[in-house]
Amino acid sequence: MAVVTLSNHKQFLATADTSILDAAKAQGLVLEHSCRTGRCGACKALVTKGETQILKAEESLTENEVDAGFILTCCRTAVNDLDLDIEDLGLLASIKTLTLPCKIDQLHLLAPDVIQILLRLPPTNQFNYLPGQYIDVIARSGIRRSYSIANLLQADGKLELHVRAVNNGQMSHYWFNEAKTNDLLRLEGPHGTFCFHPKAEKNIIFLATGTGIAPIKSMLEAFATKAEWVEGKNIYIYWGARHLADLYWRPDFTNLNVIFRPTLSQAQEGWEGRKGYVQDAVIADAIAINDSVIYACGSDTMIHAAKKLFIAQGLKPENFYSDAFVSS
Repeated sequence: MAVVTLSNHKQFLATADTSILDAAKAQGLVLEHSCRTGRCGACKALVTKGETQILKAEESLTENEVDAGFILTCCRTAVNDLDLDIEDLGLLASIKTLTLPCKIDQLHLLAPDVIQILLRLPPTNQFNYLPGQYIDVIARSGIRRSYSIANLLQADGKLELHVRAVNNGQMSHYWFNEAKTNDLLRLEGPHGTFCFHPKAEKNIIFLATGTGIAPIKSMLEAFATKAEWVEGKNIYIYWGARHLADLYWRPDFTNLNVIFRPTLSQAQEGWEGRKGYVQDAVIADAIAINDSVIYACGSDTMIHAAKKLFIAQGLKPENFYSDAFVSS
């Protein structure tokens, strides 16, 4: 049994057969994470003392990061007492992960390859989440897939998902070809640490590609009900897509200072909006990056490129929050 100490002096015990991430969660401490598979890099931590043992491949770490002492807490266990240069996310400690039955309430096509799904939970459920988090949906066959929640917690207990069609995807085939109202499924969640973090910086910049707009929509709905959270802030939304038909949503929040910048990587003739990659569009607009907090959701390629670019432009590393969509 090893003692793991965080930079804010909180401690927890870790056993040799459990990941550091899971050991912390079991003892009421939530460390930053997203995919839990070693591919997104959200749970990266610097080991300043002690040894770890790898449990599964740390795909998102570079050789330089490994040499410098970085690990992924979802992929490693503690060999002996550890000191990690990270803090826990106290605001998430009260959120409990549950497994619940759910039924499909509605299905609606948002774009040629994106479907909106409303899930209905049991009326007596205790499900709670922070805007930005995701759930795992479990089909009757046992297939499990992760989807961000696209709406603020509602009194009727309905959860909104945005699902993109995936070629040869088993769950994708179900959603687009077989799913019907009142189908019984299960969900597990909430998961992830992608959520709003109050900071002093003037600008809040959201970056999304594809259905990565879903958790951002959820956070914006929260801002609309708690406008004091973002009073005096500039809120920028850069949403990247290939084609105009992929831009299936627009923000409509009259009490928020929202600047919406849809960005097409394959712009059609007549398109007058931003072109190229979302992170480059932010730089082109000359926003003060050193006075910003950035939330990025979508492809892992975009997230890694954006983080590298913005840190080079003066962003504090701790002001970059992300949720990478990785294939199953």
